Amino acid sequence: MVRSTGLAGPAGAVTDPDRAVGTVDRDRVGDAAREVGRRVGESARENVDRGRAEDPVGDVVRRVRGALEEVFAAVAGTAADTAELLTGVSGSGRGPVAADLAALRPGLRARLGAHPLVSGVGFVAAPGLLTDVPGRLEWWQRGPGGAVRPLLLDLDPRHSAYSDYTHWDWYTLPRETGRRAVAGPYVDYLCSDEYSLTLSAPVDVGGRFAGVAAADVYLRHFEAAVLPVLQRLPAPARLVNARGRVAASTDPDHLAGSLTRGPDFAAVLAGPPAEHRADGLRLRPCGGTPLVLVTTDG
Repeated sequence: MVRSTGLAGPAGAVTDPDRAVGTVDRDRVGDAAREVGRRVGESARENVDRGRAEDPVGDVVRRVRGALEEVFAAVAGTAADTAELLTGVSGSGRGPVAADLAALRPGLRARLGAHPLVSGVGFVAAPGLLTDVPGRLEWWQRGPGGAVRPLLLDLDPRHSAYSDYTHWDWYTLPRETGRRAVAGPYVDYLCSDEYSLTLSAPVDVGGRFAGVAAADVYLRHFEAAVLPVLQRLPAPARLVNARGRVAASTDPDHLAGSLTRGPDFAAVLAGPPAEHRADGLRLRPCGGTPLVLVTTDG
C-alpha cells in the first residue's frame, strides 16, 4: 500500500479553525457518493436485464468515466480560473506572488459544495512561478467535522519534509505528459486517516507549465460510486492508473492501493481508446479518463 499523505493532508499541514468558512455534512457527502453508485448500478443492471448491454465492459467504462468526469470538472474549473488569473497578472507587467492566489478561493469553496465526491481542491504552483516564495499550494478541503477550511503548509525547505512536492505522481504525471492524471490511493495518516485519490491536470500559461490544478476524492466515496458497476461484470475486475496502482477492485488478488505489474498502462492510456490485450489481461481505457479497466482475458 502506498504510504504517502498526498494532497489530502500532508504531515506538517496546519488548518486554522478561525478561517473555516462553512460546513458540509460528511454523512450527506457519503450518501451522495452512494447515490451516484446506486444510480450507476441500477442503470447497468437495467441494461443487462433488457438485453441492451451487448458490451458490459464498455458499459462499465462509460459509467466509471461519468463518475470521474464530475471531479475533473472541478479540476478544469480551477485550471481555467488559475490560467486567467496568472495571465492577468502577467499582463500588468509584474510577476505573480502568493497573495495573488487568494483570488481563487471563492471558486474553490464553491466547487467543494457543488461536487459531492470532491474532498479537497486547489492549485499547486510550479517552483519558480511565484516571485516571493519557492512553492505554494492554494488548497481548500473539508475538515473532520465537515468544515471547509484552507490547508496551510509549511513549505520552508529548511524544516519541511514536504517542501519539494514535484516528485509526487499527481504533479509529475501532468507535468511530464501534458494530460490529466489519477494518482493514488494515498494514505493521510496525520489529518484524516483516509485513503484518497488525487485527480490533476496541468495549468499552462503562455506555453509555460505553471503548476497543476487538482482535486482529492476519499477512496471510500469513489468505491461507493464505482463498485456497484464493477460487481456487475462476470469476472473480477479492477481500475488501474498510469503507474499500475489499483484505484478500485472486485478482485481479491488485487486490492485497492496495490500495484499491477507487467502491462504498460501509461502507453495504453496514451494510445487509441480501444481494448488491448497483454499477459492474459484485457485492458480497456476509460474513454479519456486516465484509468484502465483490467479484466482477465477469457
